[in-house]
Amino acid sequence: MAKEARVTGERSLLVGVGVSAVGIGMYVPFSLVFFHHVTGLSFTLVGAVMTATGLAGLAFMPLAGSAVDRFGARRIVLALYALRALGFALYPFADSLPAFAAVALVTALADRSFPAVQQSLIGEVARGAARDRLQASLRALQNAGMGAGAMIVSGVLALWGTAAFTYTAWGNALAFALAGLLVRRVRPVRDGLGASAERAPAGYRTVLRDRPFLALTAANFLTALGYAALSVLFPLYIATWLHGPDSLTGAAFTVNTALCAGIGVLVASRVRRSGARRTRSAALGALLFAAAFVGQIVLGTLRPGPTASLVALLAIVVVYTLGELVHSPSGGALSVSAAPAAVRGRYLATYQLSYSLATALAPSLFTALLSVDGRLPWAVLAAAAAGAALALVRLERWLPIEAVYAEQPVAVAAGGARTPAARTQAPAA
Repeated sequence: MAKEARVTGERSLLVGVGVSAVGIGMYVPFSLVFFHHVTGLSFTLVGAVMTATGLAGLAFMPLAGSAVDRFGARRIVLALYALRALGFALYPFADSLPAFAAVALVTALADRSFPAVQQSLIGEVARGAARDRLQASLRALQNAGMGAGAMIVSGVLALWGTAAFTYTAWGNALAFALAGLLVRRVRPVRDGLGASAERAPAGYRTVLRDRPFLALTAANFLTALGYAALSVLFPLYIATWLHGPDSLTGAAFTVNTALCAGIGVLVASRVRRSGARRTRSAALGALLFAAAFVGQIVLGTLRPGPTASLVALLAIVVVYTLGELVHSPSGGALSVSAAPAAVRGRYLATYQLSYSLATALAPSLFTALLSVDGRLPWAVLAAAAAGAALALVRLERWLPIEAVYAEQPVAVAAGGARTPAARTQAPAA
């Protein structure tokens, strides 16, 4: 395999993502408590505002995608970093409901749109296998940074109490500002790819006519439900069905975070160097998810003693995490590379909705299924992950060649890329 091209400003991009992840880790695990102490408002009001602004953030995502296509992903990433820095700098002064709602709305718009815009930036600055490498590196740094941020804020709170939340808010603002300064060094690739397409008018109707991409997005929704399981279903399942201690949940999160940060890049590199098609490596990740979910069904049926449950649960978490490490880089690069350059922002905003919708539906779906039988949500998730794997493999023939292959084989490259017409006319998987 040919040596992968380096991205101009890649180190700055990675450090910036790591720094911003530290900021995220400083407030996400304590979000309700964090905002309660920073603003002085009740938990009820804080929760209501966070829900409302989060929904508004989802509605803003299509506009963010259009802005990327008009102004470029790099500019929008910098704007979102600036909004997040401004929002956290102002939180300690938002001691009334209208002020908190206004500041929370600004930061929610930036937070919800950021993943799709960052994916667009990867498409803008990298080509081929470099996209897969960046996906893996960014995910590893995000996990490491969030873990470090959670440890930092825990130490700060232990030393100075809840009053320290104000200082962590300013620390978050500083982290996002520094990340923005670092990302300024990143430079888009200027290779002429898609130049003719960029001159053609296009909008969300182009996305809605692309049936293979919509099928890819639907398949990702099925997998995204599995991603939501760790934070939503695992704790409920352990507490209500296995009747295990809360420490089991902590152990599961620790193993997942440590593996993602420690071996994420290595696993993705092995997958990438194997030459596997992105569709098939993403499908393998989904099948590993399914295997982990079946393992939960077995564990929930046998319900062994505490020691055996701990060992089995950690083994399941390892399989689950391997599925995440295999699927995430390939699935992310697949979506970026399947999006035409002229409307990449709109495409990836649409794709990101699959994650957002899964995250929004997961709590109600999982609790409803869990109330019937503790194993039922895992059975639904296993079927969804297996269905996603099947859909990914079936979609191979309809997606662009440069999306399916990180490095195109000579025989495939000689055949040329599939045309947009062929893509829009293809049946969805």
